[in-house]
Amino acid sequence: MTHTLRIHTLSIFLVAMAGPVSAELGGNGASVRTDQSKLQATLSSSDAGPYTLHTLQTATGTQVREYVSRAGTVFAVAWDGPQMPDLQQLLGSYFERYTTLAQQRAGRGPLTIAEADFVAQSGGHMRSFSGRAYLPDQVPADVAIATIQ
Repeated sequence: MTHTLRIHTLSIFLVAMAGPVSAELGGNGASVRTDQSKLQATLSSSDAGPYTLHTLQTATGTQVREYVSRAGTVFAVAWDGPQMPDLQQLLGSYFERYTTLAQQRAGRGPLTIAEADFVAQSGGHMRSFSGRAYLPDQVPADVAIATIQ
């Protein structure tokens, strides 16, 4: 299967998996519980100073972390596990840009999108996926980007 065909197939697969959007990147953090219900996950939350970290653990072993600022905005999401999470759910209005840019890239290996207002990184292989996406202008000033993982 060619690289372009793989990306196209992945994009179609991700769109087909998608459902209604809730606590998406850039959205309101109050709807994290909707994500918990949709993903049928357990939820744990911890105060990390300038943000709250909400960790969703699915029955299949995928973990999704949503970073919510004190202002109540989801400024970052990260994931890892044996299955890709519903990226349309997590990326919300950024999902279309993510898929468009993913289709335009050349080469193999991990996906990296680095724009002024949106950064996404994703990689892995069957049963071992990981990634993160964040909004640079929404990350609290005292939060190091390296902590988003």
